[in-house]
Amino acid sequence: MSETFLPELPQDLWRAGKLELAHGVTHLLQVMRVASAGLGKYLAEIESRGADDLFGYGNAKLWFADVARISRGDAGKFVDRAMALNPTSGVGGAEVPAFAPATGTAAAEGAIGEQHIDLILEILRKIPSDVPREKVEGADKILATLARDSGPKEIIDAGADLLAHLDPDGNEPKDPEPAQPRREMFIERRKDGFWKFSGLLDPETGARTAAVLDAHAARRPVDEFGQADRRTLPQRRGDAWADLVDLAIACPDQPGTSGYRTMVHVTIGLDALRSGVGKACLDFVGEITARDARMMACDCLMIPAVLSAAGEPLDVGRLKRFVTPGQRRALNIRDRGCAFPGCHRAPKHCHAHHIHHWADGGLTDLRNLVLLCGFHHRLIHHDDWQVRMAGDGLPEFIPPQYLDPLRSPRRNILHRAPA
Repeated sequence: MSETFLPELPQDLWRAGKLELAHGVTHLLQVMRVASAGLGKYLAEIESRGADDLFGYGNAKLWFADVARISRGDAGKFVDRAMALNPTSGVGGAEVPAFAPATGTAAAEGAIGEQHIDLILEILRKIPSDVPREKVEGADKILATLARDSGPKEIIDAGADLLAHLDPDGNEPKDPEPAQPRREMFIERRKDGFWKFSGLLDPETGARTAAVLDAHAARRPVDEFGQADRRTLPQRRGDAWADLVDLAIACPDQPGTSGYRTMVHVTIGLDALRSGVGKACLDFVGEITARDARMMACDCLMIPAVLSAAGEPLDVGRLKRFVTPGQRRALNIRDRGCAFPGCHRAPKHCHAHHIHHWADGGLTDLRNLVLLCGFHHRLIHHDDWQVRMAGDGLPEFIPPQYLDPLRSPRRNILHRAPA
């Protein structure tokens, strides 16, 4: 490639002004697009002559994949695009016109790129074969002209209008009645104890699922300590899914749970449960830490089991509920949401945490319970934060020494006016 083909770059790019930077980007973008269109002309010529006769390859896609050192799939996209935008030689040397000549002209001028081209070709290929050729070429001109100054969304909308005009009846329905929505969900437990799930949702259910996940996956606001929410979008959606599961389980009309927040079997030795050190068995299939078991026991259905040192069950008690519906309503009224300082989560997203754990002799009454969202519930169980009940009957939190050397008690004032 000659040196005059590329724009001259400033010696010190960091000194360039905004206009010079913008001009450099737009100029190089046009150069790339013109070069891509020129490459397409070569590929179309090679394909029409026959890559087998020229280079010993079965077709131009295979040859170009080796030359460019790219996958055959990507090479195929280049060649298919080239064949649609450029005239080729037919039988006896007769010229075969391009499928989308107006789009080819815009591409050769560097006015449109590959994304524009692919969208236009996709729309033109949906036009029924019985539509006259001049109407197809008219649609090509309309879309190519629009693409010179518009983005993908405008092309898609214009394409939909053109298809509605050229093919008002649309595709003939394959079924006499609308098919049932297709919904599938697969869930399996991995060897490391984590669960993997995947599935397929119809467009309506998928849109509703995405909307509710995004609503619950909003970033937490910066707290009073200046800590920002650094979770990635997949992590925030994972936490949102956990919140939605909690909401579903807490629903009074939930089949099989009658409004109980959680019902899982946790098998753990009494010493491990009291100390928070050790392992527990979750639903007879997976392992969790004893500390996590303590957290789960705060707000769940529990079937106590006493195990011998050898692991033999000596006694299995009856189902117990630690937080009654009446206590839960009273907690919602008192704390009005997560009681942790600076947290905005509503009561429906919260667990009832035992300040003095029941395994250590703590009672299940309002003076020993506090509402915490899932994030701050884990924080209390895993970090150096402490929670206690103040003299006025409201919870207050003691920060770790590394955050506040004086460890001054703090409260959440977002749910109520400060005293």
